[in-house]
Amino acid sequence: MLMRQGLADRAPQSTALPIEIGFLARHGHATETLRHAAIFAQIAGVPADEFLIKQGLVPEEEFYRALAAELGVPFVAYPRLSPSARYPESILAALAPLAGPKAGFVAAPRGPALANLLKNRPFKRLPAITTPSRLREAVFRAQGPLIAHRAAHDLTEQAPELATDLSYGQIVVLCIALVLAAFGLGYTPGSTLGTLGAAMSPLFLGMIVLRLATSILSNPVGPAVQPPRAEDADLPVYTIIAALYQEKRVVTRLLEALGRLDYPASKLDIKLVLEVDDRETPEALRAIAVPGNVEILIAPPGEPRTKPRALNVALPLARGRFTVIYDAEDVPDPGQLRLAVSRFAEMPPRVACLQARLTIDNTDDTWLTRLYTIEYAALFDVFNPGLTDIGSPIALGGTSNHFRTAVLRRIHGWDAWNVTEDADLGIRLARLGYDVKDLPSSTLEEAPGTLRLWMRQRTRWMKGFVQTAAGHSRKPWTMLRQLGIWRAYCALVLTWGTALSALIYPLFTGLYVASWLSGTKQAIGLHWKNALNAYALTLFAFGALSVVIPACVALHRRGLWRLLPWVPLLPFYYGLVSLAAWRGLWELAIAPFRWNKTSHGLARTSRAGLFQKHQARVVSTRSLNTAPP
Repeated sequence: MLMRQGLADRAPQSTALPIEIGFLARHGHATETLRHAAIFAQIAGVPADEFLIKQGLVPEEEFYRALAAELGVPFVAYPRLSPSARYPESILAALAPLAGPKAGFVAAPRGPALANLLKNRPFKRLPAITTPSRLREAVFRAQGPLIAHRAAHDLTEQAPELATDLSYGQIVVLCIALVLAAFGLGYTPGSTLGTLGAAMSPLFLGMIVLRLATSILSNPVGPAVQPPRAEDADLPVYTIIAALYQEKRVVTRLLEALGRLDYPASKLDIKLVLEVDDRETPEALRAIAVPGNVEILIAPPGEPRTKPRALNVALPLARGRFTVIYDAEDVPDPGQLRLAVSRFAEMPPRVACLQARLTIDNTDDTWLTRLYTIEYAALFDVFNPGLTDIGSPIALGGTSNHFRTAVLRRIHGWDAWNVTEDADLGIRLARLGYDVKDLPSSTLEEAPGTLRLWMRQRTRWMKGFVQTAAGHSRKPWTMLRQLGIWRAYCALVLTWGTALSALIYPLFTGLYVASWLSGTKQAIGLHWKNALNAYALTLFAFGALSVVIPACVALHRRGLWRLLPWVPLLPFYYGLVSLAAWRGLWELAIAPFRWNKTSHGLARTSRAGLFQKHQARVVSTRSLNTAPP
């Protein structure tokens, strides 16, 4: 309150209230409160009505009921719209036709549109008034099937050459190749092993070189120099989208984390996308005071039931110049949005996305979360930042991707049918001529603490990598023309290299060791066998180094040297990844679009202490609510 008073003292004083909120003084609201809101709105650079509602100073419905009374028109709590209502245009324009002959229109004006409506009275016929939330819900009811269809099929219909859906022919070819490989390994393991090694070694060698090369590049976990702090009025509107499903354990913590962002609340356009059959998340939201800058969207029923489809429901409604994706359990660094705005301003328009650093918070839950922490540190603090430095495409992480909203719409959002939509989007951006850069700002994530939950998640990831690899290499000459030789090779390494290395890692290693130790010549001469063994041993040794070195560099950057004793277990961990890859391949054949949801809110420890603080607040609140009077 003292800070606000200080801002008010420094702000320009005005005796006249802005027209978009001045009418509230005639409907029971204190003039002094409205005057202060107008001052803070001017400081933030937003219309006064949006400041009032997004800051929670006036409830949305109370505001629009007062507006209807001021204009002398009906307030419609549950508008029934004509089939001619359009998505997303009716929502963005805040005006939609009502059902019935000569029923007229219903409006939920804000900002300049609200000011113009109040200035230009009397109209020949004023529209009825509702709230933006009620208008949005009405459009979703009237156009649910269209919204569901667009969210699922926009990419495949508008740019089919970029969709990663697998044809039955591709699946058949993949299965035949696996059968032939299995047959060869059973009858002539030496020759088959040599053939497979020769065919796949360019991908494996590329992965090794990339991992080692990115380890020597300097990419600290925070910005080397903090950018100058921009005035609130100079900051753009920022859209935040989070797709939630059965997240009652963490949705409150997510809103608390978003509330701690160092960004004007009146310039945050937060959209939570829920599924129509989710009962627990809406119930959890009804139990709390949802901030005024949060919109709750219910995705219309439809297939596939995936996170990217839910994100596509919200994308057409994004009002921000930039859009960021967060997961339900995320706790982003408070300064992340300001840093992203600063970085975007420094970079050319072809930089379409900034990938923030993901780091595991519940490291000490189990042995699995410790290894997961090492893996994430190596990926997001070493490998991905290094790839962006050398100009390679990257497979995005599933969260904390900051986009230029216009570019995201231009490339038709996410592929709803790809269960690793982040990896696909990273490669697609590169194919269309856009760059992804690193954002040295951390987002805390929760790792699955049990093998069952981990395996479900990793099975989905590996299934999606095969989808992405096969989809983007469907027309290799087109991909080569779009990316050039170097970037196309990197894209193949990141997609096929990741998928194939996971699939054959234990098999290739075991058969090679057995063949090398047995001393059998198989069907090739001793000279060539020795050469093959030397090459394979070199590849194996440097492959091991490419796992250990990035992990150690990442632990150093994060200050997590206490996890060093767990690094020798990474080969065993990647054996589990291989098992997940084979499960993913099987699931790709029987249920290619099944989304294995990761459960959140099960963490027992927290490196940052945020989870325990949240749990303490919850327990304290429950104690107060259940205490006897």
